[in-house]
Amino acid sequence: MPATPASPTRRTAAVAVLVPLIAALALWAFAWPAARVAPRDLPIGVAGPPAATAQLQERLAQRGEGAFDVHRYEDEAAARAAVEDRVVYGAVVAGPRGPRLLTASAASPVVAQLLQQALPTAPVTDVVAAPAGDPRGGALIASILPLALAGVAAGALVTALDLHGARAVAALLGAAVLVGLVGAAIAGSWLGAITGDWWTGAGVLALAALAIGAAVAGLAALIGRAGIGLGALVVVLLGNPFSGVATAPELLPEPAGTLGQWLPPGAAGSLLRSVAFFDGAAAGGPLLVLTVWAALGLTAVLVGGRRAAAARTAPDHRLPAAPAPAG
Repeated sequence: MPATPASPTRRTAAVAVLVPLIAALALWAFAWPAARVAPRDLPIGVAGPPAATAQLQERLAQRGEGAFDVHRYEDEAAARAAVEDRVVYGAVVAGPRGPRLLTASAASPVVAQLLQQALPTAPVTDVVAAPAGDPRGGALIASILPLALAGVAAGALVTALDLHGARAVAALLGAAVLVGLVGAAIAGSWLGAITGDWWTGAGVLALAALAIGAAVAGLAALIGRAGIGLGALVVVLLGNPFSGVATAPELLPEPAGTLGQWLPPGAAGSLLRSVAFFDGAAAGGPLLVLTVWAALGLTAVLVGGRRAAAARTAPDHRLPAAPAPAG
């Protein structure tokens, strides 16, 4: 039997309740991490003789218990290599004239500034500097939300246009490739916010758009058009504020910092920084996350397409209509 449509009173009540709930969720997701930014097991290196590094650790510990995850290195060269490999965000090097600070503003301008505030008198060397076209990382940060919206739009359009199976997969792949090319042209060629190999950057943007678009379209193929809303909720309302792109995952409260790296926006931001500024260092984890999201989403699209095709070709087992009376 067809479902009985809800009465106008119930629909009105649903709108009156759902809109404040969505607003509350959005405020919580965006405002809570921003209001609780602080170092939490932030990987930092110290280099030099044991006695000197012990003093540096005590100085860093004054910032609060559990604020820093301190890695020890024998000398400045080892600490510098750790920064370039994205093992640590920066390092403090003990020397006869006092401590020196190594930072990587390309990894996080906020963390670089935080370290300078912790050691205000130490000379600073920016080992991996942010690009001259985007010294504060604003353009790279601002590119994540449009990327997420483009992926959601691709998944929603595939569903709205009633594309299924291989056609839906082809549409998602084509849209992702174009998003990657356009994004690299704007953020890389025009704004100078993404350096490194141009095609690699475009590939990262395309993979991120595919992961998001496939997830949204896959959910819609499995559970109906409500999957579009669910996908947008996960990607935009949770994935974007929990991504840590504006600060660093280790500066967000738990579980936001960890969860954000398992969602496409956070993985996209981390992977983009790795390939753009660090020659691919620490790219394996976020690359795997985006690949899994894309693979699962495309699989769901194909499964949903087969179900839709089977439903269209299934014989109609309803009883035939009774013949009209004679005369």
